[in-house]
Amino acid sequence: MYEQKRLSTVLALFGRMTMKLDVLQCGSCEPLKLGVHGAALGLAVVMGLYNAAAWLSRREQHLAINAVLYAALTAWEQKHVAHHLAEIRRPRESEAVATVIAFDAAKPAADLAA
Repeated sequence: MYEQKRLSTVLALFGRMTMKLDVLQCGSCEPLKLGVHGAALGLAVVMGLYNAAAWLSRREQHLAINAVLYAALTAWEQKHVAHHLAEIRRPRESEAVATVIAFDAAKPAADLAA
């Protein structure tokens, strides 16, 4: 069956990128990725607010365009942050630990509740 390649894969093959980097794999280095995208999100919000406020006071066209672009970047980065948070919170098979509960059948249930 034909498997559709992702755009990033096509672009990587076009540039002859053959090295496999662990940081680019889903589930690897997620706190680092979260930090980078969180910082980018914070910067986009601050720069978007600055450009919006500047546009309100000066009404220059490039400030309005910048504010719209930073708003789009904010939405884009928010999606990345949410993805990396979800990836961090997702339980891993290798991290799954079985919990063993000891149960003494000789003790009455009232003693267990206390």
